[in-house]
This record gives sequence, C-alpha cells and structure tokens, in this order.
Amino acid sequence: MFDLTGKVAVVTGASRGLGRADCLALARAGADVVVTDILLESDPSLAEAATASQSALAQLLTAQGAVFAERTSAEILAMGRRSAAIRMDVTDPSQVASIFAQVKAEFGSIDILVNNAGMVDHLGQIESQSDALWERDLRVNLTGAYNCTKAVWPYMREQNWGRIIFMSSVAGTLGGFGQASYATTSAGLIGLGKSMALEGARFGITSNIISPGIIATEALNAANPRMNERMILRTAMRGAGEPEDVAHTVVFLASAEARYITGEVIHVAGGIDLFVF
Repeated sequence: MFDLTGKVAVVTGASRGLGRADCLALARAGADVVVTDILLESDPSLAEAATASQSALAQLLTAQGAVFAERTSAEILAMGRRSAAIRMDVTDPSQVASIFAQVKAEFGSIDILVNNAGMVDHLGQIESQSDALWERDLRVNLTGAYNCTKAVWPYMREQNWGRIIFMSSVAGTLGGFGQASYATTSAGLIGLGKSMALEGARFGITSNIISPGIIATEALNAANPRMNERMILRTAMRGAGEPEDVAHTVVFLASAEARYITGEVIHVAGGIDLFVF
C-alpha cells in the first residue's frame, strides 16, 4: 500500500522540520522528490537570505546550522530516487512558475505538491502585532501556497491526476492567542484547500489540508520551554508529535488509496482540539 513509485513530488519549505520529514517519507514510498526552500546550505548568501526572510527563527536556526535542503536531496538520491534541491521563494510568482516548468521538463511530471512553506514566529497580542510581519505571513503562508498551486495546476489537469496537500495548523481551526497572523493564514489555507478540492474534483486532482498540533521540530525546540509545556498539557496524549507522524499522513493522502478523499481537514494533533482537563 501507499506505493508512490513513478510519482514526482515538490515540497516547499523543505530545508528542515516537517518539510524535510515529508520529503524523506515520500521518497521512502517510491516518489522522486524536489526539495525547495529559500535556504540552501551551500548558498554563499545563506545568512543574507535568512535575514531577508524577516524571520528571527530562520536566522537563529540558520546560525545553528539547521538547514538541510541539499542534505535531504542527497539522502533521497541515496535511496535510488531522483531528486534536486532548488532555491525557491514562494512569494515570487514568476520564479515559482519558472521553477515548476523546469521541474516538469526535467522530471517529466509533477504529481504531488506539498504546500509546507510557512512562518510561525510572529507572536504578540493584537496591539503588539507587527504590520510588517502580518504582511509577511500573508505573503509566505497563504499567497505562497496560492502561487505554487496556481503554477502546478495546468500540469495536473493535463495529466488528469494530482495530489495537493496544504499544511495548515490547529491555530487555523482553534485560533491562536497572540498568533493572529499565523491563525488567520492557517484558516485561509483551509478555505484555499477546500476550493481547490472543488475545482480539481473532475480532473483527478485531490486537495486536502493537514492541521498539525504540537510537533517536535527544530522550531518547537527553539521556543519557550514553559509555553511548550503548557501546550503539551493541553494535548490529550500529553506529548508532542514527531515530524514523521505528519509525514505519514502526507504519504497516505498522496497515494492511490486516498483517491476518494478530498477537501478534508485532517488533524494530526494528539487530541489538542479535544476538551482536556
């Protein structure tokens, strides 16, 4: 089951965390995987790229060496799959379109798109929300997914087969205290994903939304430990999930076995959305 042999996947925001786990899981299931991110470890302008992202978290993790896009691609090649690591800014629609055309030409098809790129580090109650970071989150989290989906759509329609997976968050369904921009863009991805499910249904294209809870990524490890503990205590399973828990769901939704599932929001959240006491 869940054999993706011969399929080509593009994953955005894949230099670490959930994106990296998604890439490796898709490759293990047989897919060829294109790893995309604005950060590539061999880029001589890596530090400048992290700074330009307006993300303090990206700058911190980059300084710590937590950029693994090319390493991820190398691991996929070692599995006997085809792969490439490509620098791509999801907020630049012309660049996105050009790179998707390049992938189609070099790999022959684009069958799976995982819209994973996103910013999670904008914290502050409404009076303290940064207008600049609000706009950044709209551009990256929501418009970035729109740009990638729009670019891949003609290829999926032409082949009458496609899988689009949007990475949202429980903040999109529950709200997030001090996370207005993140929660808003997460909710927007749900609306976008459901709309694409409607538009793709007659063309063999499914579109689903994954809503992770507290997942043990590098970003979580860099967060406030007291806040992490509070969120974990609010989770029914009383623990953080692993990136692979999300990645396994991505593989299932990308598979032939999930052909009749579309427009769904799937929580991978350990019960954080349940009433817990």
